[in-house]
Order: sequence, then C-alpha cells, then structure tokens
Amino acid sequence: MRIKPIIGIGSDVAHKEGQRDRAFVYTTYTEALRRAGAVAVIIPPQPENAAAIVDGLDGILLAGGDDCDPTAYGETAHPTVEPMDPRRQSNELALARVARERGIPTLGICLGVQVMNVASGGTLIQDIASEVKTEIDHASEPSDRHRHEVLVEKGTRLGKILGKQELDVNSSHHQAIRNVGQGLRVTAHAPDGVIEGLEDPSHPFYVGVQWHPEDMSGEGSASALFGAFVEAARTYAQKKRKASTDLSPVAAGKSE
Repeated sequence: MRIKPIIGIGSDVAHKEGQRDRAFVYTTYTEALRRAGAVAVIIPPQPENAAAIVDGLDGILLAGGDDCDPTAYGETAHPTVEPMDPRRQSNELALARVARERGIPTLGICLGVQVMNVASGGTLIQDIASEVKTEIDHASEPSDRHRHEVLVEKGTRLGKILGKQELDVNSSHHQAIRNVGQGLRVTAHAPDGVIEGLEDPSHPFYVGVQWHPEDMSGEGSASALFGAFVEAARTYAQKKRKASTDLSPVAAGKSE
C-alpha cells in the first residue's frame, strides 16, 4: 500500500475580545495536500515542542498570514506592518529551523517563505508599495487576487518541478524578501525584481514561494508543486520506516 505522508501545517491564531482564542488553518491548504495524497494535521502554537512534533511528521507546510514582527530580524516596524500573533510567530520560526536542521521536507507559502528566510537570518521588505517602484499590485486582496508573471531560475529545484521558466501566479502580500537568509537560494522573481521564491539547494526539499498555489487548484503549476512536496514527504516517510525496521529487535535477531 502506498504510504500517505503526514504533513503538519502551522496554525494561525484568531483572537476576538470576549471569546476564547482559536488555532486554525484555511481548508484550501488541507484540501491541496489531500488532493496530492497526504494526510494533513494542524500544529497549534507550542514552539517548545517543535522538535518532538517534527519527529512525528513527514513534512511541514508553513502557510500564509499576517506579517513577521520586524524585531525578529532587528528592525523597527513600518507603520503598515500588521504582525501575526506572537504565539504563531514563535511556533513558525521554531518549526522552520527544526525542519531545516533535520532535513524534513518543508513548503513555505507567502508568509511561509518569509518565515523561512527570517529563520535563516534574512530580512524583509516591510512595505513593497513604499520601497519598490512597481506597477504590479502585489498586495491585492485574498478575495480578488490579481495575477502577474514570475520568472523562475533555471537549474533550481523549483524550476525542475514546474518545468518552465515563466509562470502566471496570483499575488496577495505587502512584504517580500530583502536580504536572503544564510544558505538559501533565490529561485524566482517578479518582473519588478521582487523575490518570489527561495530554496535550500543542500536540503531534500526546503522550498518556498511568495504566491498562493493552494488557491490555484486545477492549475498545472500548483498541482506540480504540491505533488513534488508530498512525494518528498513520502520518500522521507519511507526512509523513516526503513530505519525503524532496521533498528527493531526482530530485525536485529533479538528477542524480548
């Protein structure tokens, strides 16, 4: 039977005055993983348990959301910054670091790729509109995401997955990568120079994109990206299972 890898999604946190806080993810992420053949589970904020959580998973998805608090990379916040819940930020940064250290397949989407960059020592453009001369509406609303072209670098893992160097994607972000984190490689740009993709070339699968493939169901590029991610997680799961079997008392010729 073909293994269905278990992929954890870092949750967002909803806070409303007078109500209990809620950890959640949007179903577009879980459905994209299901279509690609994975089992999706939600990871509520608990950064102190990141290592233990990752040990029980075959992949990590870092989803979109509000902004990183710029203090995480040593800067003062621009007036437009809308920081994510600090519990989520601590959790996401911990998951990104542990997953990278342990070689666990990781896909970052929008905020997710920014978290991957910050976790690796990189920085962000805090407000594209005031810092980048562009005619692209990067910050279009999630309810009506605008589209623009992305140029994918040859020879990158992302380029091999997509099988093309030009791609039409959606866009809903007002921040972007500025200084690239240690060991990461730029894989895609918008025509105005805004970075649209990063990856760690030394990692089995540590890939992030600035657009929202989970909201591009039915499009070949989205299916290819989620398919490659889930396949990497499946390979990781198979290696874990084999290692566990090789170390079991029965495999070692031992009795209880």
